[in-house]
Amino acid sequence: MPFNSLGLSATLVQSIQKLGYKQPYPIQKKAIPSILKKKDVLGIAKTGSGKTASYVLPILQNLKGQTDIKDRNINVLVLVPTRELAVQVQEVFRQFSLDLPYPVRSLAVFGGASINPQMKAMYKVNVLVATPGRLLDLVNSNALQLSKVTTLVLDEADKLLNLGFKKELDEILDLLPKKRQNLLFSATLSPKVQNIESVLLNKPEIIKIEEKEEETGLINQVGYFVSDEKKGPLLRYLIKTNNMQQVLVFASSVYKVNNIVDKLKKNGIQAKAIHGKKSQGTRTDTLEQFKAKHLQVLVTTDLLARGIDIEFLPFVVNYELPRSPKDFVHRIGRTGRAENQGEAITFVTPEDQHHFRVIQKKMKQWVTMIDSEKLNLQ
Repeated sequence: MPFNSLGLSATLVQSIQKLGYKQPYPIQKKAIPSILKKKDVLGIAKTGSGKTASYVLPILQNLKGQTDIKDRNINVLVLVPTRELAVQVQEVFRQFSLDLPYPVRSLAVFGGASINPQMKAMYKVNVLVATPGRLLDLVNSNALQLSKVTTLVLDEADKLLNLGFKKELDEILDLLPKKRQNLLFSATLSPKVQNIESVLLNKPEIIKIEEKEEETGLINQVGYFVSDEKKGPLLRYLIKTNNMQQVLVFASSVYKVNNIVDKLKKNGIQAKAIHGKKSQGTRTDTLEQFKAKHLQVLVTTDLLARGIDIEFLPFVVNYELPRSPKDFVHRIGRTGRAENQGEAITFVTPEDQHHFRVIQKKMKQWVTMIDSEKLNLQ
């Protein structure tokens, strides 16, 4: 089924083709026609399955004839849990709206950055992508009004609710007009998501895309038994002997992330860090460098485990295990995306072995293990 059979305009189909998309993903095939009909939608599909475009494209088409707005009223509000996802979603809106015959202004707003430039940029914005806290800051500063919103999107709804945004969401919902289209997208259908679904959605079209077995097969997993003090030498050995380019490394703390980056740089490997202590400007610049393949190794906390789309990322390394099996799946899900093979490498210390067995059991997948003692790490 090609994109032009989904009811999208010729201009949007041309933009899709220009950006290199050939066939719609399953979530796009089902969500786009429903959103074009202005139905409420609950879409459940894993991260990296094309959810963002599945609502961006029909929203842009539905905005035709509505984009000449006054002052600081917005048409569309997209709520996201993280700054990085806000930037990414706004960029998708920007790319697809470039060739439209009517103007669509989109803006991303988030905390951790100065509010004044965001307040000034709010004039005549059609699509606002926001984290909940910063959105309320802007409302309280009279920088925008929500009374004319026609479409509300909750993207990564499960993470929004897990990160404790429920109070802010309730405040925001009270400020929105009662008559509007509601779109709720999530990687999982948790009890929290079901609770907000019952409050938010009106006779929704429910779309659940089951993950196919072969999709997990795009990720080749391998684990290394290694002592804690030899993790650094093992990481450097793997990067250098396999000439690994574009490697995303996950660690559990800001301290550990910085330590890994320092050791890599001392050994002639180009590396940078992203974590919550970095400024938003630094985080955005570093992520762009990594996406553009101008940076060999990016080391991060679980900040980048969800919602960040790097289409052709070849390597993910779990330098340390996350607490939950679900976080492990989200981490390795950064690779093996968009029908491209990827490799996920996990370091397992003697203390980690029981926890890693639990993770494998939850994944229903057993990982091939290699004893690093047999490798010459020098």
